[in-house]
Amino acid sequence: MYNFYAVIIGTEILNNRREDKHFKFIRDLLNSYGHTLFATFIIKDDKELIKNAFELIKKDEKAVLFSFGGIGSTPDDLTRQIAADVFTGEPLVCHEKFEQDIIERFKEEAYPHRIHMAQLPKNANLIKNPVNNMSGFELEHRYFFVPGFPQMSHPMIKECVEKYFSKSVKRYRKTLLADTSENTLIDIMKSIPSDIELSSLPILNNNDPQVELSLSYHDPDKVKSAFDKFVNYLKDKNIGYVSKD
Repeated sequence: MYNFYAVIIGTEILNNRREDKHFKFIRDLLNSYGHTLFATFIIKDDKELIKNAFELIKKDEKAVLFSFGGIGSTPDDLTRQIAADVFTGEPLVCHEKFEQDIIERFKEEAYPHRIHMAQLPKNANLIKNPVNNMSGFELEHRYFFVPGFPQMSHPMIKECVEKYFSKSVKRYRKTLLADTSENTLIDIMKSIPSDIELSSLPILNNNDPQVELSLSYHDPDKVKSAFDKFVNYLKDKNIGYVSKD
């Protein structure tokens, strides 16, 4: 099992100059293969903040990172250097294939700035950009770095997910809506195995408390066993409920 992280880098998103297009995309893409996001960060183009986010993710042995933005050649494009510092601990090196791609596309205009996009972390592999061939890169087949433009980054990430994480993980879910408050069910919630995903959503219906409980796991029998604990309790207490499955 993996813990999937998305880091969306862009001051322009936070100051309302652009709308984020990445969160829904990566959430839905992963869901199509039975995966779920573990965490998403939308952060400004700040060196220390990006470094801290990457270091937090690196500490997770099960982490898979999708990083959007900051791999160009302008002064606010910080991702390449920070990725090298955090994930390799070594200086950037010239990726010869990418260097040639840049020269081929921009000719003399590759210099003096665009050519620096070919400076990548050591042992980086290119992620082909279908729009203009200005590649992203990946490390260890689990840290993926793409541009901030959705029309470029989304097909790039889609290709990576299909290549490395396309083995679907079937998850089974059971959900009910109970005519009670969350507090009534806390003791049972505590008894549910930690590997089962439990979601408790409190609802007010005409000022009457309700709670939507949802359990999910890849073993249907284990989900049913946990779900039955709630059902049996509600029946014993004559608390109304509706199964939503």
